[in-house]
Amino acid sequence: MAAPTRAVAGVTSGLRRSPVPRPLLLLQTIPAAATAPFAARDRRRWRSSPAFSSVNPNEVSHFNALAAEWWDPHGSSRLLHLMNPLRHDFIRACLQSSSDSAPRTGRLAADGTVTYLDIGCGGGIFAESAARLPSTKHVTAIDPTPSVLSVAKAHARKDPSLAAKLSYKQCSVEQLHVPAEGQGYDIVTLFEVLEHVDDPGAFLDRVRPLVRPGGWLVMSTIARTWTSWLTTNLIAEDLLRIVPPGTHDWNKYINEEELRGHLAGKGWDSPRVMGVVYVPGLGWKEVKGSEKVGNYFFAVRKG
Repeated sequence: MAAPTRAVAGVTSGLRRSPVPRPLLLLQTIPAAATAPFAARDRRRWRSSPAFSSVNPNEVSHFNALAAEWWDPHGSSRLLHLMNPLRHDFIRACLQSSSDSAPRTGRLAADGTVTYLDIGCGGGIFAESAARLPSTKHVTAIDPTPSVLSVAKAHARKDPSLAAKLSYKQCSVEQLHVPAEGQGYDIVTLFEVLEHVDDPGAFLDRVRPLVRPGGWLVMSTIARTWTSWLTTNLIAEDLLRIVPPGTHDWNKYINEEELRGHLAGKGWDSPRVMGVVYVPGLGWKEVKGSEKVGNYFFAVRKG
């Protein structure tokens, strides 16, 4: 399950959300989304709307309250720190897989020209680590949450070598300049973001122009299953409190097939997926097939 994440949520798709069951209602309450017909629910979930805001005030408020602990490896963001190495492993696998079909993309990991856009960067755990890679030219990291972004900037200032390779912006996706045709970022990341978005269809459509042809859109999120509700909502938030209560809404979780369905026919190819499971004492581990029940990484290449 994912730890505190980034506030990049949409507001306008008219989706009907049901409250996540709490422990006291475990025996008698079923998440409403679980009982809705899948086809009808998916249509509501993925109805792309051109007029939407990617900033949800409730999400901003929630993550503002967690800002001070972001860089504490034993604090509320602990699971994010532990997941970060797998993010890099997955990106490397994406770049390596495209080396034959797209030579420039294949060379990116070695020639120091990789450009990143980290959307919903939070306190900068991934952004900083990406900027330190010899293969990286520059990382642009955005987040609408002021306190969290202040923490990110302050932490980055501790390492002067990051100044030329990492820049933070307090803004939303819709406030970004849209690159000219044929341009954009080599890698655009949405780590622990989509499960905080009300209108994922419109959000992903807005992100697409930011990826250059041959570049990758790399995401991590959580499948909407009984297993994920049990582990992320009931156990992690309500019982163990290793994740702050209210961080996740089970009804916003996204299944892999929903992602594939929305992105199909929109100029993406080479989909890749990697399921991951948190093992206490060992950290996050890749487990084949686990993308069907819980946390997973998903990526597509822009054709």
